[in-house]
Amino acid sequence: MSATAVLARVLCILCMYGALAELPKARFEYKLSFKGPHLVQRDNSIPFWEYSGDALAGDEGIRITPSLRSKKGSVWSKNPLVSQNWLLEVAVRVTGRGRIGADGMAIWFTSQKGTEGSVFGSSDQWNGLGVFLDSFDNDNQHNNPYIMAVVNDGTMSFDHNSDGSSQQLGGCLRDFRNKPFPVRVRIEYYKQALTVMVNNGLSNKPDDFELCMRAVNVILPPSGYLGVSAATGGLADDHDVLYFITHTLHEPGAETAKVSEEERRKFEAEFNQYYKDLERAKEDYQKENPDKAFDPYDLPQDKYFESESQRELKQIFDGQMSIHDTVRELSRKLDELLGRQELVLAKVSSIPVGQIPAAQQGSVPQQQQQLYVDTIKRHEVDRVLNSQTEVLQNLRDLRAIVNDVQARTSALQTSGGGGQGANVNQQMALHEIKDRLNAVSNDVSLLTKRPQPPANAAECPPPTAGSCVTQVVFFVSMAIQMTLLIGYMVYRSGVVRSSGGHVDPIVRLDAAAVAGIVSMLWLRRTASFACEMTAILGIPASNQRRGLP
Repeated sequence: MSATAVLARVLCILCMYGALAELPKARFEYKLSFKGPHLVQRDNSIPFWEYSGDALAGDEGIRITPSLRSKKGSVWSKNPLVSQNWLLEVAVRVTGRGRIGADGMAIWFTSQKGTEGSVFGSSDQWNGLGVFLDSFDNDNQHNNPYIMAVVNDGTMSFDHNSDGSSQQLGGCLRDFRNKPFPVRVRIEYYKQALTVMVNNGLSNKPDDFELCMRAVNVILPPSGYLGVSAATGGLADDHDVLYFITHTLHEPGAETAKVSEEERRKFEAEFNQYYKDLERAKEDYQKENPDKAFDPYDLPQDKYFESESQRELKQIFDGQMSIHDTVRELSRKLDELLGRQELVLAKVSSIPVGQIPAAQQGSVPQQQQQLYVDTIKRHEVDRVLNSQTEVLQNLRDLRAIVNDVQARTSALQTSGGGGQGANVNQQMALHEIKDRLNAVSNDVSLLTKRPQPPANAAECPPPTAGSCVTQVVFFVSMAIQMTLLIGYMVYRSGVVRSSGGHVDPIVRLDAAAVAGIVSMLWLRRTASFACEMTAILGIPASNQRRGLP
């Protein structure tokens, strides 16, 4: 391959990436859209749309088919969509009492309006695009409910026996029946690239979509009618369409059509007239039904206050939803990047080898030089591996955060049952200390209430030979008692230091009781020695104090 051809391809890729970096501009098409409430006019018609078959229009949406057997219905736009690039968003609800539903519904973009037929309530051999929400498994492959896109040029008949598996551009397995929120389908056709994204109906967030399929080099008619159809068979479901929103897409920097001053005034007059009619209807209803009139200030108080647990749980759930939205946004951007990469590769592969686009010929140098193609380096491989390691570490951290949040949630939900064991133990310890103190108080009261000797009672007997101890025995006894007391105090100090300064209240109570008993024995022994000391020292009996008996 010559250097000129390689350089031309590189410049072409750079130009494509620069063009794809900016998102297209969207312009709302009100004549090709409908949305409740107050969808139906007084004559049961829908502005700029028409419905037929078994379809029923209401204030909130259109029921294409009721849950009855062998019913077909459809709704089509009166005006065609004339644009090469467009975006559709359709909210549907499919509900049924059975575990399996039938047959399904379809979203159309065709060159001609469809009539009642065999393809999900519309005619076969259409010219354009059909996005099918197939509920029933005709081929027994256990791959339904299924969403797929089929393009037809007006010559192909839809294969019901195989559920169109060989005719589809792509699809995804999604259960769209009996969901808490409406299932939303977003169809984008931009620069011959078709993208179908689906909301699974488990949340009502506006940008919560998953990529269903993407195809490039898809050729569709330059203009077509928009429609929705549905059909039931031996099994039946309610097929409802809540809104159908249409936008035309324009390249960045392109001038879009502007509304003229005359149309703007017309729209403002219509809006003011509708607003006045609405206010007049509200006043008439309040006059006719005064008991049913709504007071905006008469609201239940529980809507304004919430408990602390509810607030914390709400914060936790909001955090989880933000994490979920971040992961979904990351997945969506990755899918979009892969799709754009496929589009660029398809564009590059369509350029013949050696051919230079006309826009790039002026930028190619006239002299061809030798171009050396370099391969990937070792440090680049290491950088890619390090990036993958960082991504894995971030995912682990995210998982740890989610587990921590779940643990906190469980602890919060089960709060109130725990945390009482410590209080019970403290109460038991306090009761035991109180019992010990009562026992000591009773002992002291018994000692104080013991009968005292009368005033004329005999005093200490005079010392007799061999009945009183000598001075040596007395002082030795005193020394032994002091030694025991000091040893006990040293032992108590060691227990306090070994426990880090914290001693159980029961242990402190026992130590106090032991100290009291030792002191009482020491006083009793000292009193018994008092009489002997008086005899030894020769103190008169009138100066003696009474001792304990």
